[in-house]
Amino acid sequence: MRIALDAMGGDDAPQINITGAQDALRANPDLFVTLVGDEAVLSPHVNSSDFEGRLSIRAAEGFVGMEEKPTDALRKKPNSSIAVCWRMMASKEVDAVVSAGNTGAVVAAGLRTRLFLKGVKRPGIAVPLPTAKGKAVLMDVGANPAAKPEHLYQYGVMGEIYAREMLAIESPRIGLMNIGSEDGKGNDLYRETHAYLLASGLKNRYVGNVEGRGLYQGEADVLICEGFVGNVVLKVSEGMAEVLMNVIGQEVLASLNTERNAAAEALRNLGRRYQYRESGGAPLLGIDGICIICHGSSDERAIANALGVATTFKDRDINAQISAQLSNGQPS
Repeated sequence: MRIALDAMGGDDAPQINITGAQDALRANPDLFVTLVGDEAVLSPHVNSSDFEGRLSIRAAEGFVGMEEKPTDALRKKPNSSIAVCWRMMASKEVDAVVSAGNTGAVVAAGLRTRLFLKGVKRPGIAVPLPTAKGKAVLMDVGANPAAKPEHLYQYGVMGEIYAREMLAIESPRIGLMNIGSEDGKGNDLYRETHAYLLASGLKNRYVGNVEGRGLYQGEADVLICEGFVGNVVLKVSEGMAEVLMNVIGQEVLASLNTERNAAAEALRNLGRRYQYRESGGAPLLGIDGICIICHGSSDERAIANALGVATTFKDRDINAQISAQLSNGQPS
């Protein structure tokens, strides 16, 4: 497995990327990682002989900052670290791209390559989230804020395969995020998508409209929506989880007189269910290749996990399954 890692992406780059890559290489002897970024910065921290040539550096010129507008930055910095990563995948030098950098730039750079799987109209970002019944996939969370019914249908197809292969959900149920569960709810996009799904090859797995609260109650295993809604849901979820964990830590633990250590460990275990570090990152589904987008605050553990996710993605042959499914059962 060959992966281009955007070494300059993330709040604590490049060190967390270097350490995360090294940890992943130790865990997987079949992994090859290319750190893409400022060679002068990376070289003093990398000794490729430690990994028998499996860790290398590819020079890039600058990077896209978190505060920069993606399209403008990519135009001004054509050789930025994320742009070089995508070019490496387009030329088949690597099988995957992993980045904790500016999400908009990661997606925009990918869209510029036009590395779409056959039949895919628009790629989308899929995020695994915890629910009362296990895990669910939310898609799209930001790649496509101007979706059409056909795009959302394809997100259902891709999300269902991802849930089955990566989250071990045997028969994923698909729901449409909406403002109400009844037929006829939502704006034109969601009403048209509801009808589209009922006429598609997904109809037997489609459970209908799902309200926001239904996501965490586990009413569906794959929740589809356009990127604007999905991104808001994701950011609200992250903020709520952080606040709840802080409140519990400050208020509940402070009142405990016995079994304090056991309670603290139980809370940490609960918190791990909601942390991006454990899942590593979110895949950009629908591209001819593999792209894992990590949280900007990722640490070395999250980076190592993201590299592992990319490897599993390839091993499960998810892209071939997506292409095969999209060639069948789609309304004309």
